[in-house]
Amino acid sequence: MPRRYEKARFAWALTGSGHDLEECLEFLVELNDVDVFLSKAVEEVLVMYKYIDRLRNAQIRMFHDSTASAVPVGQFYEGNYHTLVIAPATSNTVAKCVAGISDTLVTNVFAQAGKCQIPIIVYACDTEPVVITPAPGKMVTVYPREIDLECARKIGEFENTTSTTDIKELQHAVLQRMECLSESCS
Repeated sequence: MPRRYEKARFAWALTGSGHDLEECLEFLVELNDVDVFLSKAVEEVLVMYKYIDRLRNAQIRMFHDSTASAVPVGQFYEGNYHTLVIAPATSNTVAKCVAGISDTLVTNVFAQAGKCQIPIIVYACDTEPVVITPAPGKMVTVYPREIDLECARKIGEFENTTSTTDIKELQHAVLQRMECLSESCS
């Protein structure tokens, strides 16, 4: 049975993208009251990029994509979370969310947060026609497909969903959300 928290927390979902992953990790470990939801892909990526110890050392509660029914999403119904952040979000995760597919832990938390009217902030990685991004040991240039760009635009059209296109926008959106919470707005 999931633990009921006295105070609602951030839920932060990580997907298998290396794009600004280091910056997202640095930011999320500075937040108070945050739980992390890990896709299967990000667990591999954290090892490849040598970031896994950084997350483990932060002593943040982590949920792994290890159950068929995504058991941890029940916490959204318990009022444990005030905000969901998905960052960085791969084009695969974004496309599934836009299509209404909930077959992974991350896509399930997106769906359930939406159904519970919990505000969502998404940092989709593929928002520009050309993206220069880190790969293990080097920088690479990728060219997102039009479908990737279209899904990145569409995810921001969901109710209670803020779409961000870079790390600065993500940080700004999270800080705005924190300010809103301190003023007791929804």
